[in-house]
Amino acid sequence: MVKSHNILVLPGDGIGPEVMAEAVKVLETFETSERKFQLRQELIGGCSIDATGKSVTEEVKQAALNSDAVLFAAVGGPKWDNARRGLDGPEGGLLQLRKAMDIYANLRPCSATSPSASIAKEFSPFREKIIDGVDFVVVRENCGGAYFGRKVEDPTYENMGLIDILSAMDEWGYSEEEIKRVARLSAEIALRHDPPWPVISLDKANVLASSRLWRRVVEKTIAEEYPQVKLVHQLADSASLIMATNPRSLNGVILADNTFGDMLSDQAGSIVGTLGVLPSASLNGLPGDKNLKTRPYGLYEPTHGSAPTIAGKNIANPVAMILCVAQMFRYSLDMEREAQQVEDAVRKVLDSGLRTPDLRGKSSTTEVGDAIVAAL
Repeated sequence: MVKSHNILVLPGDGIGPEVMAEAVKVLETFETSERKFQLRQELIGGCSIDATGKSVTEEVKQAALNSDAVLFAAVGGPKWDNARRGLDGPEGGLLQLRKAMDIYANLRPCSATSPSASIAKEFSPFREKIIDGVDFVVVRENCGGAYFGRKVEDPTYENMGLIDILSAMDEWGYSEEEIKRVARLSAEIALRHDPPWPVISLDKANVLASSRLWRRVVEKTIAEEYPQVKLVHQLADSASLIMATNPRSLNGVILADNTFGDMLSDQAGSIVGTLGVLPSASLNGLPGDKNLKTRPYGLYEPTHGSAPTIAGKNIANPVAMILCVAQMFRYSLDMEREAQQVEDAVRKVLDSGLRTPDLRGKSSTTEVGDAIVAAL
């Protein structure tokens, strides 16, 4: 019996199509007589605006809901910077897709023993003794908080033209259920490790009302439902300092709201030296999760952007996008062995010195992708 997986492929803008092509090559190496991948490619971001007038169409949203997983590359670029903002801009397509899929948790791993460990030793601004042994994952709440709250702007107009914004406000709110579900998923991730990882929850409970609710709900949820998981509360600003001075002390699952998680996960990228080798996963739960009330959804994207200045030159680094395939295998398709095979192949190629120019190499995007396929 043939097992078929429906994968929605969203290359997007800039270098997106180039790095996605390499990820698809890697994915297709795992097709056998018993396992097939049904790929559907669609538009999102700036290219979708150009073609449809929308950053993401309802058809694409439905395709995502009908898929087993989504591979997403990058969106945006100078062409659309001034024409559209918010949910109407290229990045808004991704935000809308996250909301439609209700993929409320974003996972970004950071490990000194990852497939890109050799890159960390060469490119990280930290001394090796600081980053040696670092192993954590940032779980960022993905569908609430300030990014999705009500926007208020007090504009000034002259002759029907906007000339100034006098004041502005972003509503930064969370409900108990929004916090509870991401706390549960963090605990589920912690339990995948033996012994269980601690959950380190970040907030600003000393000044923000939403953070005080966050702290209370996280504490109650983990204490009642996951007593075997150790919970640590940490103020987000001090966590940033700790990440810069003693990141090993944050080993475990770092749980944060949308805003703090966005900032801290990017800061974590400095530990490995570059965002070009970091994948991420956005999930609404894990397969087999007792708390999952719908089918599991997963969207996998590199942490880097669309890099429009190098688009079309075949020099973009495809490693983060390829590692997204490994994440998809691990969290959506129950293919842990294959996930490790992809990571081992990436490690072998990077350690060999075959790299794109951003990593001081001379190889092209396609050459790196071909080498990883050959290693597999």
